[in-house]
Amino acid sequence: MPGFIANTEDIPVVLLAGGRSSRMGANKAFSLLGEESLLARIAARIAQRQMKPIALNADTDWPDTMGMDLVPDRIPGKLGPLAGVLAAMQDTTLRYPHASHVATLPIDSPFFPLDLAPRLAQAIEGPNEIAIAASLSQDHPVFGLWPVSIAADLGTWIVSDEKRRVRDFLARHQVRRVDFAAVETPIGPLDPFFNINTPADLIEAEKWLAALESMP
Repeated sequence: MPGFIANTEDIPVVLLAGGRSSRMGANKAFSLLGEESLLARIAARIAQRQMKPIALNADTDWPDTMGMDLVPDRIPGKLGPLAGVLAAMQDTTLRYPHASHVATLPIDSPFFPLDLAPRLAQAIEGPNEIAIAASLSQDHPVFGLWPVSIAADLGTWIVSDEKRRVRDFLARHQVRRVDFAAVETPIGPLDPFFNINTPADLIEAEKWLAALESMP
């Protein structure tokens, strides 16, 4: 029945920062938005609603974890975001053995909704279900609640599926999609999952940030 996850403050959160940042030309986690790095900004935003320490999925040579526990991929080769999700599941099983799910967020979407985790958790009806965010008719599966019970299946799938498309893995399981509305701003509607991949995206993000900060 609805309400399977009783307390969202008990959900561990892992930030996904294992990508190559090739389109940015440098590690985008440390790109500045409003004089604050994306990593610091997103970690602070999560901390407003989060009780458990936030962990960081990144390479073992990550220069500055900002006090977060480092959770590197256990499967080498940078095999995509689901390798980071798998690492998050495995870390959660070790650190929080009573947790049914782990939340993942990327480090390149600084405007994500503050009620993300509660709304995803509300959609979960059982221990093996995945909940992902959606907006403007587009899925955002890296913003998700993932059941640790499917870690073995995910691990096998990552190394056996050549294409490793996220939607193909989701098709193997029960998925709850939660729609989030665009945010109305003085310069137009903002997709709350706007993500920053390039220097041009970062310039655009500055405009959205200024618009949001101008609102009462």
